[in-house]
Amino acid sequence: MTGRPATGPDHSGADAITVRVLSEMDAPDARTGQLTQSLVMHLHAFLVENQVSWDEWRAGLDFLARVGRWTTPDRNELALMSDTSGSSTLINALNRHRPAQAGLAGVDQPLHQAAPPRRMGDVIVTAEQWAGGNWALVHGRVLDTGRNPVAHARIDLWQAHAEQDSSNLPHDPRALLTTGTDGHFRFRTVKPLSYSLPTDGPCGEWLRATGRQAVRPGNILTRVEADGHHPLTTRLFAAGDPLLGRDAAFGVTDGLVLDFALRETPEEVEADGMPGPYFDVACDLVLTPDRRTPGA
Repeated sequence: MTGRPATGPDHSGADAITVRVLSEMDAPDARTGQLTQSLVMHLHAFLVENQVSWDEWRAGLDFLARVGRWTTPDRNELALMSDTSGSSTLINALNRHRPAQAGLAGVDQPLHQAAPPRRMGDVIVTAEQWAGGNWALVHGRVLDTGRNPVAHARIDLWQAHAEQDSSNLPHDPRALLTTGTDGHFRFRTVKPLSYSLPTDGPCGEWLRATGRQAVRPGNILTRVEADGHHPLTTRLFAAGDPLLGRDAAFGVTDGLVLDFALRETPEEVEADGMPGPYFDVACDLVLTPDRRTPGA
């Protein structure tokens, strides 16, 4: 026996299902409506294109749930997924609306923790790391786009090391520096080495499932904030690192790779107060004024 369906028209067709979902969305905010409708359309198209099975869909939902459970205040597994899928770098590229003179943005640190305040010129690595050599002196200025010094800028530094994993993050070199009125900054460290992202969670599963490596080239994460300016998050990569072309987070771009010039003469070593031959690294960090801030 057959009859008319009690629930109205047949919406079993894929296109009809998508149309019905979209027809019931009425976000009060126009931008929210644009993003959510586009998300539904692309998600439905993905499901149809790949003829996703229930087992595959449940596996994907379980994976996303585990990504959420692994995310803590000290470790953002969602951000790791964003980085290792290239999404963070893509969003940086899409939002590169700053003037040409502004500093280049880099992929943020999903494992970031608060940095201890340090004096200008301090050694930011541990005594054990400093004793290993490969010393480096990093210096420069925080400037605005008019090449004027930015006073009292706060520079939050984080440098990974080759043995990084999710258990020893508190021992990574960190420092919080504040510039004077001349905008100059200066700190001593060791040449950054390539390191592995943590692979003990869902992000590690993602990398292994896609045949990817988890290593990033050596870099120093730098966050700069100053009143009246937009904050800048960038990374300082060491030229010559063999992994510059194979960054697991796709974050290496022209302008973020710095020369580590070797200084060897006794006069240079003594003048900069270094224990021996060292790498001299010069860079300026350029902030964009925030025109919404009075007096910027």
